[in-house]
Amino acid sequence: MNKKELHKSILEKIESKDFVVGIFGLGYVGVPLSLRFNQVGFKVIGFDIDEYKVKAINKGKTFFRHIDESIVQEAVSKGFMATSDFSNVSKCDALIICVPTPLNKYKEPDLSYVTQTVDNFVPYLREGQIVSLESTTYPGTSEEEILPRLESTGMKVGRDLYLVYSPEREDPGNEGFNTNTIPKIVGGHTEDCLAIGSLLYSKAIDTVIPVSSTKVAEMTKLLENIHRAVNIGLVNEMKVVADKMNIDIFEVINAAATKPFGFTPYYPGPGLGGHCIPIDPFYLTWKAKEYNLHTRFIELSGEVNESMPKYVFDKINSGLNVNGKSLSSSKVLILGLAYKKNIEDMRESPSITIMEYLRSSDCKVDYSDPYIPEFPKMKHHHFDLNSIELTQKNIASYDAVVLATDHDSFDYDFILKHTRLLIDCRGKFDPNLSNVIKA
Repeated sequence: MNKKELHKSILEKIESKDFVVGIFGLGYVGVPLSLRFNQVGFKVIGFDIDEYKVKAINKGKTFFRHIDESIVQEAVSKGFMATSDFSNVSKCDALIICVPTPLNKYKEPDLSYVTQTVDNFVPYLREGQIVSLESTTYPGTSEEEILPRLESTGMKVGRDLYLVYSPEREDPGNEGFNTNTIPKIVGGHTEDCLAIGSLLYSKAIDTVIPVSSTKVAEMTKLLENIHRAVNIGLVNEMKVVADKMNIDIFEVINAAATKPFGFTPYYPGPGLGGHCIPIDPFYLTWKAKEYNLHTRFIELSGEVNESMPKYVFDKINSGLNVNGKSLSSSKVLILGLAYKKNIEDMRESPSITIMEYLRSSDCKVDYSDPYIPEFPKMKHHHFDLNSIELTQKNIASYDAVVLATDHDSFDYDFILKHTRLLIDCRGKFDPNLSNVIKA
């Protein structure tokens, strides 16, 4: 089959949905995307090296609170299956990579999850497959890391195989958007790659925005998240200044937000969390060095955001001192382990960093989070703790309570009523109250 005939046959298979979609990484991105493709009539195979996830999916179980189990069960009944066996790659027409892209200890990109995934499926590649990378990364990754691996088979991208980059834009816990309503950026290595990738995603996503290259798509994702990181860094710095001037930064932001143009409200907190915002800026700063560029603005915002957990710790310490208590003789309760409200995701959560500071000062620290009943095993952090029930007796037993994550399920009036000292990182309480300290 020549190039033109192959291209036409793939488009026809996508239109008829006689097209098997393989999704690698059954996490916050991979599972919703798998369910969406399944819902619109595609056969979906999910790949993950975590056998717990594979078994859970195949039993119709969910491991995310924001995904209802009935949706997973319906998907399984319609053919959705999970596996750790990469030989199933040969059955797939699309291979969509949704694996983590963390930083190493030197704050350099760690693409090992991506490259290992590709290396694992390369032996099973066949003519006519499309490979899409959704993991956040630096501009050039698709061309520099994925393309050579695909063409090591002797097949050529744009003729025998197709390569696109389409960054994930999931926002767990945001009820205003879901997988199909969030517009999808797609960049292709060639025009044929772009055409096939755009058509495939258009069958599951309401709006698809094609761009001229994989590099443009990769840079687009970084700009989105760096925009947030820089603006959060700005407002976190403003918070520190406002606090010194005895000004409530939340009142300032809400007042500024009444301007109908030229201002977008961003709110301060105890630091950045999640897999994207604290990490993605460093992907660009690292890549920029290859061009002898120093991204000062981006790096400065990173320094400000990374300093916030220590700022909160200092606020806790000074508040306890005013009450005649030292850290080593105090009990502190952290409200919320998740990096943002109404989800169970703890990745890069500033709450954990605050807890580490407290523990290193011999402070007794506990937490309460309705989404995380038990502190899970983590690579770099370990606390042998379970979530504390927020009873009157329990709350009153702590020398300080720190609101780190503002879950909607917290009874804030009840917490305030029974708290001796409340360190508020989210602007939920009146800062003029005698037992409230802004942080």
